[in-house]
Amino acid sequence: MIEALKSDEIVQKVGGRFRLTALIQRRLGEIIDGARPLVERNGMSDLEVVIQEIMQDKISIDEGASEEEA
Repeated sequence: MIEALKSDEIVQKVGGRFRLTALIQRRLGEIIDGARPLVERNGMSDLEVVIQEIMQDKISIDEGASEEEA
């Protein structure tokens, strides 16, 4: 799953490396704090879950911007 980070596809999906890093950091914090994963865990680490959520378009950086403004 971490192989997805080696590809530019995930970077383009969120609009750049900085945005990808910010999204991963935010979502990892949510999962560590007890948020439910949006994909089946199937033995994946928290980071792998976040990458899978991004690749399946379950989360996006825009989602975080609206939550922070609320």
